[in-house]
Amino acid sequence: MSVSAESITLVEKQVFDLCEVHARHLPFHGWHHVSFVRDKAVGFATRNGADVPVVEAAALVHDVNYLVRRNSHAEEGSGLRRDILHSAGVLPADVDRIDALVDEAEMRNRHRGISLEAQALSDADTLFKALPVTPVVLAHKYLAENGIGLRELADKIVGEQHTPHAEGFYFYSPEAAAAYTKWATANLELWRCIQESLDDPTVERLLTAVAS
Repeated sequence: MSVSAESITLVEKQVFDLCEVHARHLPFHGWHHVSFVRDKAVGFATRNGADVPVVEAAALVHDVNYLVRRNSHAEEGSGLRRDILHSAGVLPADVDRIDALVDEAEMRNRHRGISLEAQALSDADTLFKALPVTPVVLAHKYLAENGIGLRELADKIVGEQHTPHAEGFYFYSPEAAAAYTKWATANLELWRCIQESLDDPTVERLLTAVAS
């Protein structure tokens, strides 16, 4: 048995309420991010044959770790994630499955052979990262939310995304790969250029002056 529509509605309400209460602390991973990933993940799951309700529930709770600790990994949200799912009436076996699925789909963990459900969630979350507007409109919000600097973010993006991109599983869906790989390539190259620019002392002085 998969996750019921009633349980998904209850999960959605809890996550929405948490995002509203903590909106000031979630300028990047707030409800705007969760709802984007949920909508895209459901679409990818529908087309790749995955368990759609499980993917939808996982998408709703995939980033609750940022409510537990800043600049954290998905696994650190496991307790809160499980509490939300249990209180929504999700069966224990599906709670275990969803919790594992969120970790499986995380950028730093994934590989070519992840499950169809993880592929759908990963493609949706990865697309948010690869959107051309994300570095322009949202990157500074990620820095503020997580209390990190530009170099740390650039190192994280390039470090985590280089291998999936180079080895051809940045997107798992052929449809997503065809539509969005150009964006992903440009985004990754931008962050490589940012890494290089930060080694220039003149750029470093410029950023220090702007921040002061």
